[in-house]
Formats: sequence, C-alpha cells, structure tokens
Amino acid sequence: MLLDWGYVAIFAIVGTLLAAMPLFVIWLISPRSDYPQKFETYESGVPAIGQAWAQFNVRYYLFSLVFVVFDVEIIYLYPWAVVYRKAGAVAFYDMLVFLAILTLGLVYAWRKGALEWV
Repeated sequence: MLLDWGYVAIFAIVGTLLAAMPLFVIWLISPRSDYPQKFETYESGVPAIGQAWAQFNVRYYLFSLVFVVFDVEIIYLYPWAVVYRKAGAVAFYDMLVFLAILTLGLVYAWRKGALEWV
C-alpha cells in the first residue's frame, strides 16, 4: 500500500516539475527592462488621457448578454445532434420546446431593442 502512494507522490512531483520548468526557463531567458515607460498604462499604443472610469452605454452589455445566451445554446444543440438518432422522438420534441423558448427570448430581445447596435 505504501508503494502505491509512492507512485502517486512521484506522479505529483513530476507533474509539478513539468508545469514549473517552462515558467522557470522563461523567467531565466526573458529580457528585463527597468524603463519607466514600460510600466505606463496604454491602450493600443496610445497614452492614457483622463480617468480610467468611463461610462458605457448599457446597450453594449445587453447585446453581449444576448450573444452569450445564444452562444451557449450551441453547447446544448451539438451533443443533441450527435445522439439524435439514438435518442428518438422524445428528444426531438424536447429540443423543439428548447428552441421555442430560445425563439421567444430572441423575439423579446428584438422588440426591446437589445439587438440594435446604435
């Protein structure tokens, strides 16, 4: 039994070394610079002017949330499509209900103007 735990310990040590070794090598060979410009905040090479706290229109958040909701739908559609023939008619009707709910959500978001970019 102690020998079995020895294998686990060796596996953990080797795994840790394999994860830490590339980080250590990169730290060793990476160039270092102490110029003050290196530590400045910039966006796309343009120096930051003003405060970092800027207000954005709430439509951008709504648009991204709607995108995430309908993007996550693919996570459920793909496995269903893979096992569709094995699952039978019940799975087909379940997916129709799922897609109907998503369609209602899309219509609601469309009517509320969440999909308008401007």
